[in-house]
Amino acid sequence: MNRSMLLAIGSLGVFLGLVVLLLLQPFLPRTTDETTRKLVVFCAAGIKAPIVTLAQQYQQAYGVEIQLQYGGSNTLLSQLQVAPLADIYIPADESYVAQAREKRLIAEVLSLASMKPVLVVSPGNPKKIADLADLLTREVKVSLAHPEATAIGKIVQNHLQATGQWDALAKRLAVQKPTVNDVATDVQLGAADAGFVWDITVKQVPELTVLPAGEMPAVKLSACIVRQTKQPTAALRFARYLASADKGGPVFAEHGYQPIQGDPWTETPELKLFAGSMLRPATEKIIQAFEEREGCRVTRVYNGCGILVGQMRVGQNVPDAFFACDREFMEQVGDLFEAGTTISANQLVILVHKGNPHNIKKLGDLGKPGLRVGIGHEKQCAMGVLTQRTLAEDKTTSLVMKNVTVQSPTGDMLVNQMLTGSLDAVVAYITNAAGHADKLEAIPINIPCAFAEQPYAVGKKSAHRYLAARLLDALRAEESREIFEKTGFTWKAP
Repeated sequence: MNRSMLLAIGSLGVFLGLVVLLLLQPFLPRTTDETTRKLVVFCAAGIKAPIVTLAQQYQQAYGVEIQLQYGGSNTLLSQLQVAPLADIYIPADESYVAQAREKRLIAEVLSLASMKPVLVVSPGNPKKIADLADLLTREVKVSLAHPEATAIGKIVQNHLQATGQWDALAKRLAVQKPTVNDVATDVQLGAADAGFVWDITVKQVPELTVLPAGEMPAVKLSACIVRQTKQPTAALRFARYLASADKGGPVFAEHGYQPIQGDPWTETPELKLFAGSMLRPATEKIIQAFEEREGCRVTRVYNGCGILVGQMRVGQNVPDAFFACDREFMEQVGDLFEAGTTISANQLVILVHKGNPHNIKKLGDLGKPGLRVGIGHEKQCAMGVLTQRTLAEDKTTSLVMKNVTVQSPTGDMLVNQMLTGSLDAVVAYITNAAGHADKLEAIPINIPCAFAEQPYAVGKKSAHRYLAARLLDALRAEESREIFEKTGFTWKAP
């Protein structure tokens, strides 16, 4: 066979291979990010087992290598402070999450499962230790993970200090180990008579015997996204995988943990958000950034809150989250949502044309003969309800209403009619005037009831309630405050 024919056959083989790959492409697992091939995870040594299993599953499904680095929770935290080279940090106690937050080392936090410390003794319990009290009064050797380096050591120390038993235990400490796994090995091999390990460690080392030690506090495990990661979307996807009810949950349960009932796993989750129209200028950029970072989609439905509440009350169109124009509308659907968190407040104003040609200074002036006035629709939006309440408080309802020619479900519609010249004045929110300072002027209505607060709440039956809660975190983040205030809102978020 000559060289030309060999080249022709080789080229044909390459071509057929490419064709097969193209045909198979829709059925091949997709990576979380075209540029992501490795994620680095700092993981507390005591919770290694389920994380290893899930990392292997994820790598096999999506082609992303998960490089796990183990150590004590505090040791890993110290490494993050020196050089934040990890994408995800998984400590064995919430106190380390709090420290990492204070040091601004982490961003999002996803709950995974819970566990608690237990007292264990060597196989066969050769020293015949009965319980914690017996341990504290006998000449025995106790192994404990170092309180300054590990979560379990810190928790055991804090708990026994609170019960007045720490000093007695400290006299029995033969050794303090860098990880809980080292403690389990000490006790298993008889190098120590007893030790404190996680309840899930016993499932991994069944030779250990658990003894009564009082009710030790349970701790919650969380996957924390490192603030300086270069690949936050990929890190969040893996964290969602760990926290998911159908992927991570069963593996944590299999290893003896109490898993959270997390969101179902999907590479690109979708949220539906109902929000009052007036919130759109402040929320759009925040939501777009959230979508990009989380690798998710948020379907936004902006409208008058009265209309949105009406749709929800039918019972067939309840969103994952509701961002209301006013607390009153949230209360109308309170049975469908968790407790709301107030993000911002807005003020009613009188909007007039630049130069105020009709010399309007107060609500009563809207009753001047011949004026064309627009207000919010009382049954369709919070602005309409608030306007009627404010007019009643000001005792100018009948005077103003005789000049009202338009009642709209949103302030934006009223502003548009102002800009086209079909209205002389409208009662709307100060935020509706944003971007129109060259054509409109805002006259404050300084009456206490002329203010509305905007709460955000997660749906009780949302399939993605944790994702919806992280959207809340994004909306109330300090970085979002500037956007809200720039569009005219008053900041109220905790």
